[in-house]
Amino acid sequence: MADEKPTEAPKGDSSSPPAQAAAPDALEKPEGGDTIDATDGGSPASGKAPAGKDVKKPGGLKVLLKRFNMYLLIFIFIAVVAGVISTVMYLNSRKTPKTPTVANQTLTPDTLKQLANSDATVGSTGQTLTIQGNAVVDGQMLIRGNLNIAGTIQVGAPLSVGNLTVSNTANLPATQINSLQVATSTNLQGAVTIKNGIDVSGTASFSGSIVASQITVTNLTLSGNAQLQVPNHVAFTGPSPSRVVHSGALGGGGSASVNGSDTSGSLNINTGSSPQPGCFVDITFSKPFAGTPRIVISAGSGAAAQTQYYTTRSKTGFSICTANAAPAFSELEYDWFAMD
Repeated sequence: MADEKPTEAPKGDSSSPPAQAAAPDALEKPEGGDTIDATDGGSPASGKAPAGKDVKKPGGLKVLLKRFNMYLLIFIFIAVVAGVISTVMYLNSRKTPKTPTVANQTLTPDTLKQLANSDATVGSTGQTLTIQGNAVVDGQMLIRGNLNIAGTIQVGAPLSVGNLTVSNTANLPATQINSLQVATSTNLQGAVTIKNGIDVSGTASFSGSIVASQITVTNLTLSGNAQLQVPNHVAFTGPSPSRVVHSGALGGGGSASVNGSDTSGSLNINTGSSPQPGCFVDITFSKPFAGTPRIVISAGSGAAAQTQYYTTRSKTGFSICTANAAPAFSELEYDWFAMD
């Protein structure tokens, strides 16, 4: 027995005892994705379980959660909730709103007596008060809301209204208005009597005739083929023009006077001794014409007809002259008419 030699180690082994293989982690998965139970002696390298053992595979929910991102799942959840809310709101908007029902309440004679003797509140804002008979209110009545009247309103006393708006026709037999302002057209079918005058800032059109005792206008314009018919006299009034007398044409001791207006007038002359040819008088208009007017001169006496009279004119006035000497100690009369 003493001659026996110790058993030699197999070739290829080191002198140190062989290292034990590291036990695989129970939570560590192989690259193949299969889970191996290390306690049962399964080999993680082969991915197979020992004999008599089954390989544990993950469930379907875990695999699905691994394939999707958590943020994507949150977004999908929010989108689904928003879609449900929108659908509910749309369906509610399509529904016809229910008409609120108003309860009716009938007053009994006992209730009316109670109202007459004390202050009482009948019903609420959601109820309707129906009075089938007539109602007499001796005191004042205050209506805080709108007043709708389906029948006719008869007011025996004056009616005070802050603002009155009439949407349809209004028939007013006798109405007194302190100030009336009409925004649109006004149609007056009957006669209109205006006592204190009328002031029209715009254009006035009259299709019929106008009868007036006196009409004062600044400018009178006849348009088209209009005719001016004056059955009676035409008078041209206004301030009298001024005059300058030339004593040489009147003669020694002669005099002259002017009567009328810028449009029409007369010149009366009393000649003296030894009249001379020339202008008797210079007449200046009280208001100059827009252009040089046309002057029409006519002799009003026989002595004036013996003169060779003529006129010189301008926008500011004119002169009555004679080409020959007027008769001495005579009365001369000339009439004029001036127009544009």
